[in-house]
Amino acid sequence: MSRRARSLAFLLAALLAAAAAAAIADGYGDSVVRGYGELRPVVVARTGLGAGEAIDSRHALAELEQRRIPARFVPPGALVSPAAAIGLVAAAAIPAGSYLLASQLRPPRVDPGAAAGLGRGRHPVEISVSGAEALLVAGAQPVGERVDVVVTSEPSGSGPGRTYVAATAVPLLALVPAAGAATEGVAAATLGLTRPQALRLIAAESFARQLTLLPSG
Repeated sequence: MSRRARSLAFLLAALLAAAAAAAIADGYGDSVVRGYGELRPVVVARTGLGAGEAIDSRHALAELEQRRIPARFVPPGALVSPAAAIGLVAAAAIPAGSYLLASQLRPPRVDPGAAAGLGRGRHPVEISVSGAEALLVAGAQPVGERVDVVVTSEPSGSGPGRTYVAATAVPLLALVPAAGAATEGVAAATLGLTRPQALRLIAAESFARQLTLLPSG
């Protein structure tokens, strides 16, 4: 037999083997469908995801995989495409090889201070202040500027009260005069505070004689 004839024989054998394999696979798929129902797509985590880990397009391609399984085995809430997880965060640790469920994911948390342009870790907090009209003497709009918060405490039995700076260079977000004659000179100031500053000033409101805003030097 010539070399050309042998090559044609090998090619024909390969085609027949491929056709046989396809027929077996189709038959197996048909038997699975008959026994367990239609195949449905699900997303499986190739590698484990840590709690709080964000899923971007790179993670979706490298760590998530779409498979097809019988419909009766698809868990409720299973994602059908890795793209559906992009932009979300793992709410808890997800082991490798497990189905990815919608209940296991959440939107990323947004720092309200950062969203308001205050910087990470700062939050809008409203406190009552005195003497805020002094900020308007020069005719400037103080909102948007940095201010210091000065606390003057009540006198105690052991001596006079004291005055000290409780927070420095904090953003002034809003300043609204309080209504009523009893509150003359008092205003509601919304400040961008860190958590320790907020706790310190909220506590000062309960025991101090007054809280005063001064332009930050």
